[in-house]
Amino acid sequence: MIVGRIIGWLFFIIALVALGADIVASLAAREIDITSLGQQWFEINGASIGLAQAVIQRYILPELWDPIIVAVLLWPTWAVFGVIGLILIYAFRQRKWRRSGLRN
Repeated sequence: MIVGRIIGWLFFIIALVALGADIVASLAAREIDITSLGQQWFEINGASIGLAQAVIQRYILPELWDPIIVAVLLWPTWAVFGVIGLILIYAFRQRKWRRSGLRN
């Protein structure tokens, strides 16, 4: 499915951009400077992260937020987007279908 591959490649490109930004920031600071997904999300739209927490804890599953989602939000942005992108690219890859049937 082409849409899945396109979304996967977009996620992978976002991961490369985030990795490049971390490399540039690290070189400018002369120390390793890795931006977490939660920090990026807060910088883009800080109110939505609180809203997401409230919705997940109240309406979905309270235990999902603290051990799982908080851990993912602490990971580097490029790692999260890169892994999701690679999974989507692999899951929606073109497959060679073989015809089943009898040979003469």
